[in-house]
Formats: sequence, C-alpha cells, structure tokens
Amino acid sequence: MLLTRASPTFLPSTSAASPSPQQAAPPPTSQTFGRRQHRRGGGLVSVSSPVVGQRSGARRSVMTAAGAVPAAKLEDADALIDSVETFIFDCDGVIWKGDKLIDGVPETLDMLRSKGKRLVFVTNNSTKSRKQYGKKFETLGLNVNEEEIFASSFAAAAYLQSIDFPKDKKVYVIGEDGILKELELAGFQHLGGPSDGDKKIELKPGFYMEHDKDVGAVVVGFDRYFNYYKVQYGTLCIRENPGCLFIATNRDAVTHLTDAQEWAGGGSMVGAILGSTKQEPLVVGKPSTFMMDYLAKKFGITTSQICMVGDRLDTDILFGQNGGCKTLLVLSGVTSVEMLQSPDNSIQPDFYTNQISDFLTLKAATV
Repeated sequence: MLLTRASPTFLPSTSAASPSPQQAAPPPTSQTFGRRQHRRGGGLVSVSSPVVGQRSGARRSVMTAAGAVPAAKLEDADALIDSVETFIFDCDGVIWKGDKLIDGVPETLDMLRSKGKRLVFVTNNSTKSRKQYGKKFETLGLNVNEEEIFASSFAAAAYLQSIDFPKDKKVYVIGEDGILKELELAGFQHLGGPSDGDKKIELKPGFYMEHDKDVGAVVVGFDRYFNYYKVQYGTLCIRENPGCLFIATNRDAVTHLTDAQEWAGGGSMVGAILGSTKQEPLVVGKPSTFMMDYLAKKFGITTSQICMVGDRLDTDILFGQNGGCKTLLVLSGVTSVEMLQSPDNSIQPDFYTNQISDFLTLKAATV
C-alpha cells in the first residue's frame, strides 16, 4: 500500500479477510425496528478493493448466499419513517433515471420534510460537482440545498483534505468536470480531465511518453472522454511517481445515462487502470464509509438513526450496512426482485419496496 499520509480516522482497509464466526460481534440484547437481532452470520462481505474509512466493527456481517437472512418487503412505512431521523438517498435509479424524475418523488420528499426528517442525497456519479447537482435538482423541480448533496467528486477532494495531501503536489484526473471543480474548491492543483480527451499517442519507434513527476494522486471516475492517452498517463504516474495514490470515486459496473438502458459505469475506467498498474484503488464513494463518517460528523448524526435508501446492493445497501444504518432497497433502478432473491446474492437489505413513493401509498394503507 502506497498511502503514507492518511490520518488514523480514514485509513483504508487492506485486507478482505473474514473473521471466523467466533470473532463476530455478539448480537444486541434487544431488537429495534428495521435492525436484525443478529448480524446475519459470522462472515464479512468481501469487497474487491480497499475502501477508505472502513470500520470493521460497523460492518454488517452477511452469511453466505445459502444462509442469508432474506429482506422483508416494506409493509409499514410509518414505522420505518418514525424509527429514524435521517434518510440518505442515492440519486440515479432512486430520485431520477438519466434526466427523468421518477414518479412520486417530489411528494415523498415533501412528506418526509413535513415530518421533520433530515434528507441527504449521496451519489457515486462524479461527473458533476455539488453545485452542478444542485442545478439538476432545481431543473427537475426539487428544492434541495447544496449542503444536502454529496457526490463522489466531492468525496475525492474531501479525502485528499483529510490526509493533508500536499498542496505542492498535483492530481491527475481521469474523469469529468465535477472532479475538477471540487478539487479547485479544495485548493488542489490538477491536470487531465476532459481536456485530455482529444489527445492521442503516435506509437512510433523510440517514442517515450513524458509525465509530470509532481503528480501525487490519480483520481479516476466516470469519464465519457476516456482514451488510451489517459490510461498511459495515469499508469505512469502511479507506477513511477513515489507514493502516488490511486483513488477511485466508485467502482459501479453500470450507470443510468438515459432512462432507456444501462451504460458502462465508472468501474470500467477504474478497471483499466487497475489492469495496467496491478494496484487496487482507494475507493472514496459507496460502499466506502468515508462519506458516511463525513456526514455523521458534519450533521452530528448517529448512524443507527439513519436509513440508507438505494437501488444497488453492492454499493448503496452495502454502504448503509458498513455504516451501521437501516437499509431500504428500491426496485426502481438497477436491482430487480429476482436479483435480490437470487441464491447467489448474499447482500440483503432490511427492507425492499418498488420505489420511494411507496412511502405515501403504504402509509395510506396502514391508516
């Protein structure tokens, strides 16, 4: 591991080893709404790369697929709503798909605010800054404050701040404008990004590609301008600059660029750099607990009073479980009920439902 400047609070996990059942934390003595009385078995969920801020004590233990405790279908929305103070929502597949708002979202958010619930929106999509996401919410007719939005582009800059990344070092960005804007706001020098999208390499005998020796971190996120130049430049920085960090905003396999189909996600760009460097990235987006720790500290939230709502098992639900939150899977995005209930799936949320507007209909049904 090349990370040498990380603070004790956010040191990444360097092992995916699972403790034995004898080492698992004992079950709580009483059961509260939405929380399993046991910890779903003795083994930890295996993740394929170090995740920044991983707290082994807070991770939800999950049994093998054959013995996983199945998620309950949400039937009493009021009980879940009343059991927490804060709802963290993923965006893509939960609030919108592409640029299309999912039905019932405005009314649902208004209802939760009327009950005094804090709402936070966390997305692994790094193409926009928090300010840019604020404009998207506004365009869709949603009244969301910039301080309530946390994108993985912001997480990358916040992580560098948390480890006191030297201001005389530079960050090479394989990604889009959102990462650049957040790095600028944090006061970090950067290069790369969309401006390298048109650059090409002329492979001729004796060609030697130069790179900036002052690059101390390579940040990789979703990039529609991804090319071989960026792969080679990022690879050279990570392999040849002593101590250079390899940071991934996320490793999502797919994303919703439109509401018509799924598109290759940021994990495909991260995978290319992983393949050429043979180094695992530090992941700052979901399911890393870095953003959860940041939010808990910023708002003074107790994680047991949070419900994480998302459409992805391996990012959103695992993010909530890693942070010790209640979890609700919605089927309006990537995950289908067949995928959830598949014998091969070991990640089970506390509850699942079709979409977040079920908070309104299920509430009415229980009156």
